[in-house]
Amino acid sequence: MKTVAPHDRPREKLERAGASVLGDNELLAVVLGHGGSATDALALANAVLSAVGGLHGLARATPDELRRIPGIGAARASQLIAAVEAGRRTLVRPRRERPQIRTAIDAAQILVAEFGTRPVEQFGVLMLDSRHRVIRTALLSIGTVDASIVHPREVFRAAAAAGAAAVILFHNHPSGDPAPSGDDVELTRRIVRAGELMGITVIDHIIVAENGYHSLRERGNLNA
Repeated sequence: MKTVAPHDRPREKLERAGASVLGDNELLAVVLGHGGSATDALALANAVLSAVGGLHGLARATPDELRRIPGIGAARASQLIAAVEAGRRTLVRPRRERPQIRTAIDAAQILVAEFGTRPVEQFGVLMLDSRHRVIRTALLSIGTVDASIVHPREVFRAAAAAGAAAVILFHNHPSGDPAPSGDDVELTRRIVRAGELMGITVIDHIIVAENGYHSLRERGNLNA
């Protein structure tokens, strides 16, 4: 990194002033460690961010997409994916805390961090005990960029196996818009009716996106 004064190099800057003062490209340069034969770490970090659309784009990038960037091979692509996942996990509450879900926001805090940036649509259930404490999360369906398919029996098979008294349905919208489609609302109502027969309450269906969520219960779309 010959063009940057030694005290302004990302690693030295981090050690001197802390990570919070670094720009996105500088943070990424520290993760990368060094550049390639024809470029330094900061220039390579700039190239990565430009190619994927910034840090938010990096959270969605696949190893194949990263390997297409000059200077990023298989090892560095894996390094970047692992760094993003490590950061994502710091936002998710530890399972052992058994958080209690009282409002849609309580559930969204868990779900947005873990599923909001997934690149394809995924459908799952947050399973709760009789006091609405989280038992575990189960992912039931992985679809395409804009669709996933799930059957009510899959929801309640997983819930019964976990001994859940209630569930919160969830899925993500890779488009970034958490507003429900007509199909989302109809599927929710089918699952709610099935839950009434099974004796397992469907508390909500939360659609998550990168920067927000939509609660069908809060918007009055949970029941027919």
